[in-house]
Amino acid sequence: MTRSFTARHRRLTGLRLTAQRIGAASAVPDPVPVAVADADADADAEATAGVADTVRRMLALQAQDAAGVLWSVALRTPGCTTAHVESAIASGAVVRSWPMRGTLHLVPPEDLGWMLSLTAARITRGTETRRRDLGIGTADIERAREVAHSELGGGRTLTRDALLAAFDRAGVSPSGQRGYHLLAHLGMTQTIVFAAPEGKQQTFALLEEWVPSPRRLEREEALGEFALRFFTGHGPATVRDFAWWSSLTLTDARLGLAVARDRLDELVVDDTPYYLAPGAEEAPGGVHVLPGFDEYLLGYQDRSAPLADRPLELVAPGKNGLFLSSVVVDGEVVGTWRRTLGARGVTVEVQPFSPLGATTTRRLDAALERYAAFLGRELIRSA
Repeated sequence: MTRSFTARHRRLTGLRLTAQRIGAASAVPDPVPVAVADADADADAEATAGVADTVRRMLALQAQDAAGVLWSVALRTPGCTTAHVESAIASGAVVRSWPMRGTLHLVPPEDLGWMLSLTAARITRGTETRRRDLGIGTADIERAREVAHSELGGGRTLTRDALLAAFDRAGVSPSGQRGYHLLAHLGMTQTIVFAAPEGKQQTFALLEEWVPSPRRLEREEALGEFALRFFTGHGPATVRDFAWWSSLTLTDARLGLAVARDRLDELVVDDTPYYLAPGAEEAPGGVHVLPGFDEYLLGYQDRSAPLADRPLELVAPGKNGLFLSSVVVDGEVVGTWRRTLGARGVTVEVQPFSPLGATTTRRLDAALERYAAFLGRELIRSA
């Protein structure tokens, strides 16, 4: 196994940085006073709209880490702060749900329905055993669905706790992990979706009311749209990457690629075909600090290129699906980092895989300053 960052690695990662627009937000503005913010309402509206554009280009960004996905979006959105991403979520310009792999993602609201129509049946079949172990039967799910329609109809929203309490009153116990599985199943089967948070509390709405104008696509058209959006926003990637990412069977992934093929370019690396947006050029590189579940690593079944063939355990040490935040230098993952939030500052500890040079360290400091500015906090580097 080579540990060197080869021309093959650099070619793939350079094009992926471009496709994912990582570094598009080269500077994050400092938080502004309320009086100035009122005067800059147009700029704020533009930045919030930019959040929706970023999510639309990516189609989906993994979002089980609610704080991490805010930074994932901001990395790709010029002029973006925490408030802009939160505003886009609260307004419904982007939505959070379980469209793929049974995992939470941010997606464009108009696309969620057709995505779930392709993925939900397979995902929910895969969770049957766990639901059975929890004692959740079909009658429980359908009773919970009735309660959701009753409690949320008419444009109402409820916090997670309030909705689970309504299930309980109706005789469907949400104890232990039952509540999460009930909510996820109702989300995947197009009944509920996350709505505007109430403070730090999650809320839910009926999908048909929160997203009143979904796109309607026939199955083959939807498969082609899925493929086109994945390879445009993530390419170069393989058809197996797409099948893994999307939760589609390999047969359906290949059909989707066939439908979209004339709108994509092909790049062959080591006799393996990769697909990407036409005319894509490699990004110039840069130093980036990515959250743990960023699409740059999580968006592919094969993560060997950004890791330069290093073992995945360096960024996912527990082998439990949890990923550490990563430091990326010119496309290569060269270390991990962790943060500790204080009242006014954010303390960051960086753990490189090998010593970083002085120039790289200066570039890393600048990337961390941008992250601190995004949070509206002072950067404190851990010794």
